[in-house]
Amino acid sequence: MANPTPSTSLTCTGLSFQWPDGTPVFDGLSVTVPRGRTGLVGANGTGKSTLLRLLAGRLRPAGGSVTVPGSLAYLPQNITLDTTVRVDAALGIAGRRAALRAIESGDVAEEHFETVGDDWDVEERALATLGALGLDGIGLDRTVGEMSGGETVLLRLAALLLEHPDVLLLDEPTNNLDLFARRRLSDAVDSWRSGVLVVVSHDRELLERVDRIAELRSGEVNWYGGGYSAYEDALAVQQEAAGRMLKAAEADVRRQQRELAETQTKLARRRRQDSKLDAQRRAPRIVAGARKRASQESAGRLRGLHEERLNDARERREEAANAIRDDAEIRVSLPGTAVPAGRSVLTVEELCLPHGRLARGGLHVHGPERIALVGRNGSGKTTLLRTLTGELEPVSGRAVAHVPLRFLPQRLDVLDDELSVAANVARMAPGVPDNEIRAQLARFLFRGARAEQPAGTLSGGERFRAALAATMLAAPAPQLLLLDEPTNNLDVPSVRQLTGALAAYQGALVVASHDLPFLESIGITRWLLVDEELVETSGDEVRALLETSGGEPAGAEEVPGTEAVPGAKEVSGTEAIPGTEAVPGTGRPPTELPGDEMPGSVGE
Repeated sequence: MANPTPSTSLTCTGLSFQWPDGTPVFDGLSVTVPRGRTGLVGANGTGKSTLLRLLAGRLRPAGGSVTVPGSLAYLPQNITLDTTVRVDAALGIAGRRAALRAIESGDVAEEHFETVGDDWDVEERALATLGALGLDGIGLDRTVGEMSGGETVLLRLAALLLEHPDVLLLDEPTNNLDLFARRRLSDAVDSWRSGVLVVVSHDRELLERVDRIAELRSGEVNWYGGGYSAYEDALAVQQEAAGRMLKAAEADVRRQQRELAETQTKLARRRRQDSKLDAQRRAPRIVAGARKRASQESAGRLRGLHEERLNDARERREEAANAIRDDAEIRVSLPGTAVPAGRSVLTVEELCLPHGRLARGGLHVHGPERIALVGRNGSGKTTLLRTLTGELEPVSGRAVAHVPLRFLPQRLDVLDDELSVAANVARMAPGVPDNEIRAQLARFLFRGARAEQPAGTLSGGERFRAALAATMLAAPAPQLLLLDEPTNNLDVPSVRQLTGALAAYQGALVVASHDLPFLESIGITRWLLVDEELVETSGDEVRALLETSGGEPAGAEEVPGTEAVPGAKEVSGTEAIPGTEAVPGTGRPPTELPGDEMPGSVGE
């Protein structure tokens, strides 16, 4: 699909950017994003979040410009809202509401009418927008501190939508959203009609709602029409064609090598024959020398022609090879994790959690069962997992693991950022020989110098892969693996790698996730809805619930990256950032703001 060039579009021209340590990200990137819904995808570390921040004016490029067709709104991955402010303030409409109340009470001061402007139905619009996102039970007078982390993401999105921006940029908006909130956000993307929408996401269901896919790869953007499935189909066709071209190019190289060898053999034979004839004819030395020089020049031209053809064939082979994607897959063999079918793995009896809704949870796990924990934000899934590890004490009841277990949390804090990947694994697997550790790390795609890279310099997907390697290769081998939202911040190829690794895992698995396609792909055998009790359900029932649920909010639960922080600066939906105001049709210089991502951040 050609780079689209409609008149109303978001454009960057000659964009260059590098981090303070000199790490290059973009070098002369030019791209035009048209009206409609665009999904921006790419491997972890390619610069998707960086590009969004450049487009939003949150980072200053080293060169080039960004042209915004009107107003721009940006939803970052990490959101901080003041817990003490009310919903109307977070929506940016508190002043207009107050002015409306004053006018209704008889105060006809001119400043009230100036504040309201033409926005007399601001409350109705705000409530309708909240309702469309499943926040109809929130109200405008509730404080942000009463909302869950996922609800604050939707609240911030509501604030952006209320301003009707011409350009809306969303960076991993479904991270930390529960199943119900994800569906509401996907519906909001589906209904977008007003301008340019760009969403960076690894959520396949969300990416099926877009009009086109823009793939960021090697500092360039390639365009594909349709949603994510169409993108995958197009890639498959491209790779099949690239494979045929590579085979043809390799055959051409072999043919040119044969022809060059045959030519050199013929020339050598001709030289010997000419020398023999000259000797037989007793030709004068000057004549023989001239004939020899002419023969050498002719041979040189012929040899040069064949060498040139061979070099051209090699270049075509290199180009064809570069078009082949090397999407390596994790290959692991973990025989020590196997659990016999009848073995008791985990016992949970009358469990009451210190946070969340679970008051009388019961669960018995036997053998290599694969259990999914689903439920709304605030139901207590993370708290349950932390209680199962012994990190938290229950209010009452008990949870006993009968086999070695390991827990991979959302924050991936099992890694020491100062240590290398290999050193992290060695720390968690004392006594395991270094050559065995490195052999296993190679199966997790950490080979050679990659295994010596400090954990703090890894991209989000690499960091997760390192944490997974350290967890699964730990000693003793974990026969019960607990995972908390493992696909957050992972691109689709990384999710495929995780799925492959879990396919090789032979122990029991308990995973909390809002990613239904991922749960279905790893062979879940039991589905548990976390509420006041652990309710047995099924994947089909969960999907049916999504179709019928009104998205009524649950209690608050801390969600990484979206916590409401007491005393934090209030940020309304489209608060202007100095130096970043959108000017229609102009290339405004983006401004660098504190706190932006650095190389290896999870935001990539």
